[in-house]
Amino acid sequence: MKFHQIRNATAIIEFAGKRFLIDPLFAPKGTYPGLEGTLNSHLFWPTVELPMSIEEIIEDIDAVIVTHAHPDHWDEYAIKSIPKQTLILAQDKAEQEMIQSSGFYNVEVLGEFTFGDGIELIKTSGQHGSDQTMEVIGHVLGEVSGVVFQHRQELTIYLAGDTLWNEHVEKVIADHAPEIVILNTGDAQAPGLGPLIMGKQDVLTMHKALPNAKIIATHMETVNHAALTRSELNSFIVENHLVKHVLVPGDGELIEL
Repeated sequence: MKFHQIRNATAIIEFAGKRFLIDPLFAPKGTYPGLEGTLNSHLFWPTVELPMSIEEIIEDIDAVIVTHAHPDHWDEYAIKSIPKQTLILAQDKAEQEMIQSSGFYNVEVLGEFTFGDGIELIKTSGQHGSDQTMEVIGHVLGEVSGVVFQHRQELTIYLAGDTLWNEHVEKVIADHAPEIVILNTGDAQAPGLGPLIMGKQDVLTMHKALPNAKIIATHMETVNHAALTRSELNSFIVENHLVKHVLVPGDGELIEL
């Protein structure tokens, strides 16, 4: 398994000989205004440039997984750049239809699609904020998903997606006992409502739940409302003796496990 951190939640997972592009955000630095009602809404995002060209990113991709269609996971630059015949895996029928409306004609729904070549992709659920947050802005946050990757010759991977630690995550751990866990750990914040995705304490919680798993931290330092930096997370990792267990790749960095 290879994990190539691109930027934000955008990554390439090489698994059982296939290349999966995750949550493509391709816009140049400073393209979009800050998200209203979130931390640092005065900042334009992405706050950093892509570490490589779009052409390099999409080369030889076998499928694109869109865990949910928020603009920091599926943006207009990705829509324009990715060839329309590319296999796109959407979280549900509503997002399948939305992606198809942009001209993509090979769009399948996670959980209803068999990839083949011995690869099993299992859709997982999550919640993009606390119960209180969902009551207030759940209509904006919507549904989110993650994916478990399984193959008889590979370690089991759990890509959690934009979720907090909750019963959804606990169920995946109980059901699949993943050996590699990819967490969105930017601690994105909506003031007055709290975090929208995981942060550093969730990394520690995941390690305690799966002490033998490798944890990869992603979705950091790109959107205006991300509150946790890589530097802060790395300090937390050292303080809590997690250096052997948690990886925090920089943009453009390749990890092989």
